[in-house]
Amino acid sequence: MPPRRILSLWFPRLAAERVIRAEPQLGGGALAVVGEVGNSVLLASLNGLAEEAGLRVGQPLRDAQAMCPTLVTRLARPHAEAGFLTGLRRWAGKFSPWVGETAPAALMLDITGCAHLFGGEEGLLGEVEGECAGLGLTVRAGIADTVGAAWALARFAGQRAEALRSGDAIDREARATRARATKRRHWERGGALPLAGPEPGAAPAGRIAPPGQSRAALAALPVAALRLSPQVTRQLSRLGLRRIDELACQPRAALARRFGSELVLRLDQALGAAPEPVSPAREAPRFAVRLTLPEPIGLEADVSAGIDRLLPRLEERLRAAGHGARRLRLQVLRCDHTSQTVEVGLARPSADPERLRPLLAMKLGEVEAGEGIDTLRLEAHVTEPVHAVQHRGHLSASAEARSRAATDTAMDDLIGRLGARVGLEQITRLAPAESHIPEKATQVRAAAWSAPATDWPEKPRALRPLLMFAPELVSPLPPEGDAPQPAPSALPLAFRWRNRAFQTASAAGPERIAPEWWLDDPDWRSGQRDYWRVETRCGMRLWLYYAHGGQLSAGWFCQGQFA
Repeated sequence: MPPRRILSLWFPRLAAERVIRAEPQLGGGALAVVGEVGNSVLLASLNGLAEEAGLRVGQPLRDAQAMCPTLVTRLARPHAEAGFLTGLRRWAGKFSPWVGETAPAALMLDITGCAHLFGGEEGLLGEVEGECAGLGLTVRAGIADTVGAAWALARFAGQRAEALRSGDAIDREARATRARATKRRHWERGGALPLAGPEPGAAPAGRIAPPGQSRAALAALPVAALRLSPQVTRQLSRLGLRRIDELACQPRAALARRFGSELVLRLDQALGAAPEPVSPAREAPRFAVRLTLPEPIGLEADVSAGIDRLLPRLEERLRAAGHGARRLRLQVLRCDHTSQTVEVGLARPSADPERLRPLLAMKLGEVEAGEGIDTLRLEAHVTEPVHAVQHRGHLSASAEARSRAATDTAMDDLIGRLGARVGLEQITRLAPAESHIPEKATQVRAAAWSAPATDWPEKPRALRPLLMFAPELVSPLPPEGDAPQPAPSALPLAFRWRNRAFQTASAAGPERIAPEWWLDDPDWRSGQRDYWRVETRCGMRLWLYYAHGGQLSAGWFCQGQFA
């Protein structure tokens, strides 16, 4: 059995070069892709000219613009960069069927038994670099027996960290000794060693570790090549452990006690003492169909006829995978190389063309033909598994009726049609909640992503208003004439609400509701409430309550209105 061989591909300028591929005019100057980290804007990726100007990844944008006034910036788009890396993963499938993605901007290939197809490992690297150059991409590659060793060679091949010339670091010496010490270089005083890298423009040496010699290939590399955190790397540097061979000869138990088990695991994985498989990314299923037209079309009826031809093919693919569409995307490609996209959503996943066609027909009025449409593309980009429903027999007639009601699609189709007009997120339904607080007694759920509630109480505890809003202050009006002043908690015979005066005609109550003592709700810090159903002389039926006072002052409020 041939020895296991791993190829690591690292794209250090992936984000910047993706932007240049989309906007070729930016390739002639310094370009930086920036991202926001905390409250700072930092450089996330640079092209070659920006690196030659002295800029570095992680540098603040303000400092970079001071160093390079002609710097052009673009915002980072992680989703677009992840999609671009996925495209590169599919491209790398020509070199090995076992390809996995590793963050950030890297691929890992198991090329065991594949290199001879390309003239050996040197020929394989040459073909990879040649094709990447044709794509306008910078790539660093490394081949070794293990994933960790290949990762290290791809990023640190040709770089080495020199061992300390003095036995002890200066920061471990006494203060008086350090004061009289001769001038030393910063790495002899406990600082990080500079890395001796390859000459600019030259290919890094030692990118391929011969079989069985991963330990020798990694010996002179810095400890950062072990995929350690920057904090652990700095701690090792302060102790004088700057190279992998210096770290490999240390007692494992002492390293694990001081730096944790991750350091020992990374070292064992790089040297082959601990297994680390290559995990290939599973290709996500795509449900899309395309119709290329011999002649451009521009009529709505022609587009509808094209959709009728696409829907059965899409249904076959969805049913074969046991999925149903939740969102459909129709893309029209015009003769002038422009395109337009419309989307529709469903309240329940389905592959039935009879349910999908009316939703798409509602969006055809938004399609602009322009100079003519020559391609239609229909994609179900959001899908869900669809499970078969077993029908009940005649011995369970009531259960069968409930099953038919549960599988009825009329309401789902209505929600889908309304969602095509106003958006599915705008259509909501109520569900009961476990709370005696009036405003918490129901939950608002999105109708397209929830089932109708079936656990409503048969007999509600008390009547609730049709319209409920945030409590609004009610001002009791003093009695007319010499009538005695009522108690503050007594229902007012006349009151003012929303700058209007009302007189009480009849009332029912009170219904006392206490706050939830196990929760601190700011709206209920006024203590327990006495609710009244009040009908005014003008015909309005209001829901008033008196707050007895707690952390807030007592008073009368209006919280709802009955039909």
